[in-house]
Amino acid sequence: MSTETLPHPPLVENPMASHEQVAAFDQTVMGTYARFPLTLIRGQGCRVWDAAGKEYLDFVAGIATCTLGHAHPVMVEAVTRQMQKLHHVSNLYYIPEQGALARWLVDHSCADRVFFCNSGAEANEAAIKLARKYAHTVLNIDHPIILTAHSSFHGRTLATVTATGQPKYHQHFSPLVPGFHYIPYNDADALRRTVVELNQGQQRTAAILLEPVQGEGGVRPGDRDYFQLVRQICDETGMLFILDEVQTGVGRTGKWWGYEHLGIEPDIFTSAKGLGGGVPIGAMLCKSTCDIFEPGEHASTYGGNPFACGVALAVCQTLERENLLANVEARGQQLRSGLEQVVQRYPKHLAGVRGRGLLNGLVLQEGSDLTAAAITKAAIAAGLLVVPAGPQVVRFVPPLIVSEAEVAAAIAALEQALATLIT
Repeated sequence: MSTETLPHPPLVENPMASHEQVAAFDQTVMGTYARFPLTLIRGQGCRVWDAAGKEYLDFVAGIATCTLGHAHPVMVEAVTRQMQKLHHVSNLYYIPEQGALARWLVDHSCADRVFFCNSGAEANEAAIKLARKYAHTVLNIDHPIILTAHSSFHGRTLATVTATGQPKYHQHFSPLVPGFHYIPYNDADALRRTVVELNQGQQRTAAILLEPVQGEGGVRPGDRDYFQLVRQICDETGMLFILDEVQTGVGRTGKWWGYEHLGIEPDIFTSAKGLGGGVPIGAMLCKSTCDIFEPGEHASTYGGNPFACGVALAVCQTLERENLLANVEARGQQLRSGLEQVVQRYPKHLAGVRGRGLLNGLVLQEGSDLTAAAITKAAIAAGLLVVPAGPQVVRFVPPLIVSEAEVAAAIAALEQALATLIT
């Protein structure tokens, strides 16, 4: 359904209309986010409105999360129906909505089994635990090493922040979790060399964890040849190949899963963000060959509850029914083409565009006095929400329902923002 056909919702009472209310917020909520001075209070489709009534094109989508945009009729109906029926029970019992969502995911991927949780970090934690058990019980490795990539991002828990190959996220949190080693992304020679070197000592490589497209690391797509080499090395050594599809999965790249662009299948992969369309849910999916968890070895109180699974299933079925993957591909090409034209107008400051589907980054030139944060702030003033992916990349991750007109409007707003920064 096109966002232009959706009725605008009525104005609601502004919960943070004054500076005093914002100050009260800051007094009680921990300062773990460097927030932009913007209070969003409602949304519809690919648009959101702030406390002053100003409208914005939302090309953040909750950071690649609001798959169907805001207040989508299917989600409204699914949320209402499930809350009126049953929203939470324990995993001590069978949950039909969980089974139906698992069946959909298995039927639309290379996986055989699914474990449900609440977030991407939890999904990656589950994958790490499964890989470690596999190393100990199947590969007979006493000190398993999981390889991850420089500039990667895998979550904020202690294990997943250790897996994240960015030192800035490690600061002040030592001692970090042992058992991780970092390698350059898309570097075949470094991969071969590292596996050989590590396997000569007491420790051994048990798995490799990669993103099909590095999101927080600057929107860097994986090279097809590199990922196929990883698959070959894993087959030869017995290592597990794990993919973090938290940001790339559920249609974001124009296919159901990012690995489909790379000509490989992982042993384990994770999902979250867009899976629930903005309702918190995560999933760790695996092939039957590594489905070795026993009862009691891993769990999640809220994971797989009827509410989250019912809404997520409605999101996935809507993506399929409305053939939104085709829209992702078309609008992604349009967005990259438009961004490339902007780059040509500002070659001193802008280096290029990279990404897949509707996960795209505008890359700044090294040495430019512009920053991703500065462009983001100027874009907000121009009525466009985007998000930095590091200091030198501006990320564009709109809802998958975004229209041709909305992409064109976003490019125009970006040009307006850049005109205020570049003289």
